[in-house]
Amino acid sequence: MKVLVVGSGGREHALAWKIAQSDKVKKIYCAPGNAGIGEIAERVNVNVLDVNSLALFAENRGIDLTVIGPEASLGAGVVDEFEKRGLTIFGPNKEAVQIEVSKVFSKSLMIDYGIPTGGFEVFSDPDKADAYIESIAGKIGNPIPVKADGEAAGKGAIIAKNRDEALQAVDLIMRKRAFGSAGERVVIEEYLDGPEATFMFFVDGETCVPMYPAQDYKRAYDGDLGLNTGGMGCYSPVPALGPELQDVVTETITKPTIKALKARGICFRGVLYCGLALTSDGPKVIEFNARFGDPETQVVLPLLESDFFEICFAAATGNLDSQAVSWYNKKALCVVMASDGYPGDYDKGKPIEGIEEAEKTGALVFHAGTETNDGRVVTSGGRVLGVTAVADSFKECIDLTYSGVGKIYFDGAHYRRDIGARLI
Repeated sequence: MKVLVVGSGGREHALAWKIAQSDKVKKIYCAPGNAGIGEIAERVNVNVLDVNSLALFAENRGIDLTVIGPEASLGAGVVDEFEKRGLTIFGPNKEAVQIEVSKVFSKSLMIDYGIPTGGFEVFSDPDKADAYIESIAGKIGNPIPVKADGEAAGKGAIIAKNRDEALQAVDLIMRKRAFGSAGERVVIEEYLDGPEATFMFFVDGETCVPMYPAQDYKRAYDGDLGLNTGGMGCYSPVPALGPELQDVVTETITKPTIKALKARGICFRGVLYCGLALTSDGPKVIEFNARFGDPETQVVLPLLESDFFEICFAAATGNLDSQAVSWYNKKALCVVMASDGYPGDYDKGKPIEGIEEAEKTGALVFHAGTETNDGRVVTSGGRVLGVTAVADSFKECIDLTYSGVGKIYFDGAHYRRDIGARLI
C-alpha cells in the first residue's frame, strides 16, 4: 500500500512514524513534511491548501490512503475533492469540519441535541460583545472564555481572567483581527470548572472507537503562565479520566454528536477530538476538533498496539466495526522544544544539535518546525521538536523525556520544565 500524509508538523511526523510500522505499507509520501519526516517518507513539494495538486498527486502515484493532519487542509476541502475523484482519504469533509472551524455551529449543535457543554452568546459586533462582558463581569467570579468563531490554528480561544482581559480579547479578535476572518464573530462562553482532558476517537460515520485520553499544556511557560500556544507538552493516559468516565463520555457526548451530525445529513469520518472539562456535574465539552491534536498525537500513538494504517483505512471506508483496537499498558509524556519568542515572533535557521544523542537515551524525537540546510537540521517554526518517552510509570517518562531534552541544543531553545509534574 502507498500512503500520503498531508502536513509538516510534529503531529504529521508521529502519523508517518506510526504508519511506517505497518507491514501493509510499502511507501509513504508526505506533503510537504519536515526534516524528520524526510527520514521515513518521500517529501512532496505541495502546499497543504493546494487541493487540486494534492488530489492529482494521489491519482498519479496510485495512493491507497491519504491521511490529513492540519485543520486548514480539512477546511480547504481536500477531503471533498478526494472523495469526488474516488480516492480513499482519512478525515472529515468540509461540511463535517464545521464542528471545529465554527464555534457557533459546534455550540448550537450541542445545545440542540442535549450534549453536555456550557452556555454561550454569539456576537458579530464588538461593541455589543463589550457591553455583554460589562453586564456579566460583576456577577461572576469565574474566568470568561472568549473565542474566535473560525479557524485560528488552535490559538483563537482566550480564557480571560477578568473583565479587562475579556475586553482586550474582543479587541484583539474582532477589531485588530489577530486571527483574520475568524474574528468576524466571537463566542463568549460559560466557564467550565474542572480538570481538562483531550479524548480522541476514530470515527467512520457510525462507529466510534476511543483512543487513550491525553492532557496537554497550552501556556508557554511553567506554572501555566504566558500566552496560549499550540501546545507545549502533554501526557497520556489521564488518571482523572479513567475507564468509567471514558464510557460516560462515549455514551453521552461522542455517540450523540455523531448521531446529531448524521441527523443533519453530515457523515463524519476521521478523528473527533473532544476537549473536555471534568466538572463536578460530569464531563462537558469545551470544544470539538475534527483532527488529531498536536502534541497529543505524539503521546497517544506510541501507546497504540494495533496497526494504525489498518484502523485509518477501515475508518475511511466505513468498516471501523471490523477492527479490534488494542493499547499498550504504558504511559507516555512529551515535552515541546520551541524557538525563542514563540508564540510570538521568532527567528528561523538555527542549527539543531544532539537529536541522535537524545534518541540513544530511549526518547522519541518528533520533528515539528525543522528543515535541512546544507545537510544540517535547522529550526523553521515556533514549535521545533517534541521529545517523547514511553515507560511503565509517569516518573520514568518524565526522567527519560527530560534526559532526551537535555541532549538537544539550538540557540534560544525554550521548553517547560513542569510537564507531568502534577502527576508525581
